[in-house]
Amino acid sequence: MTGRLILASASPRRTDLLAQIGIIPDRVIPADIDETPLNDELPRQLAARLAESKARAVANSHESAYVLGADTVVACGRRILPKAATETEARTCLKLLSGQKHRVFGGICLIVPDGSTVSRLVMTIVQFKRLSKGEITGYIDSGEWEGKAGAYAIQGLAASFIKRINGSYSNVVGLSLYETATLLNGKGFYTEEHQ
Repeated sequence: MTGRLILASASPRRTDLLAQIGIIPDRVIPADIDETPLNDELPRQLAARLAESKARAVANSHESAYVLGADTVVACGRRILPKAATETEARTCLKLLSGQKHRVFGGICLIVPDGSTVSRLVMTIVQFKRLSKGEITGYIDSGEWEGKAGAYAIQGLAASFIKRINGSYSNVVGLSLYETATLLNGKGFYTEEHQ
C-alpha cells in the first residue's frame, strides 16, 4: 500500500534526511504551534509533545494522509537549550556545551490515515570538545547556528567540535532515519523504491 505523506515541519534538514532514504513527502506543511516549554516540562517530554502537536495540527486538515511530525530538543541536564535566535543565545549555548556531554532528544510522531498515532522518542548523547573563545566567535560569525536547537549543526562546521557521539547521528541532524523508516513501514507506508 502506498499513501500520501505530509511532513509537518519547516526544517529543510528533515526533508533532506528523508530523501537520503528514498522518501519524498508529497507535501511539506510547517505546523504553526507554540513551542514554549511548559512549566517543569522535561526535555524528553517537550520533544515528544511538540512532535505530536505538529503532526496533529497538520493532520486535522489532511485526514487521508500519513502525517509525520518531528521535533529536536537539546538538553544539558534538565536545562532545555533554545533554538538560537540571537548571537547572545548562541554564545550562551556554545559555552554550556563546551567540554561537556549533552543529550539530543528527537520526538517522532506519525498519524496514519485511519487516525491512529504512533510515536517514538530517540536520545543521542553528544560530547563536545572544550571550545576556545576563538572557536566560539568563529562559529557565531558563520551564522550556521541560527534557528538550530542548541545553536549548532552537527552536519556543518560544528562537526569539528564533536569528540564522541553515542546513538543516532541523523537524530542530531533532525530526524532519526531508522526510527522513522520503522514507523512508516510498520504502518503500511511504502515508497516505490522500497517495494
